[in-house]
Amino acid sequence: MFRHLSAAIAASLFAFAALAAPAFAHSYTLGDLKIGHPWTRATPPAARVAGGYLTVENSGARADRLLSATFTGSNAVEVHEMAMDGGVMKMRELPKGLEIPPGGRVELKPGGLHLMFIDLKSGLKEGENIKGVLVFERAGRIEVDFKVEALAARGAGGHDHGHGHQGHGAAPKTH
Repeated sequence: MFRHLSAAIAASLFAFAALAAPAFAHSYTLGDLKIGHPWTRATPPAARVAGGYLTVENSGARADRLLSATFTGSNAVEVHEMAMDGGVMKMRELPKGLEIPPGGRVELKPGGLHLMFIDLKSGLKEGENIKGVLVFERAGRIEVDFKVEALAARGAGGHDHGHGHQGHGAAPKTH
């Protein structure tokens, strides 16, 4: 009896996990690269910029580089980093893109490396999926969907992956 009960519980848990997983994460593979859960935050209707976040794992023996991106919800996209400079958090574009080391993993997240969606066409609404393209030096191009999460989201699926960065709401672009 317990064996059948345990099997039923295991089957129920497996079914629940299978249904819940797509709501929290989606991933893409391009050559040696695995791109994990591209996402952004919902924005107020008047917002002009937003941040794009994801992870990139490189299982290859050679480095690759995220050169550029597009986002159908904006007129331009830049690859950015945030860093402390004399006690002040500063944001700047990485004009040569972002290196993805061989055997390494890079996380674009609030308060750190990110994509800057510039000149938004309209506000981003929670629950939307917005098309984009990532362009890598070696692996090439891949179409992805950016999941729009809650305005207060801090990480993939709403999980906290570090301190938040509030500058991507309605604030103007500053460097």
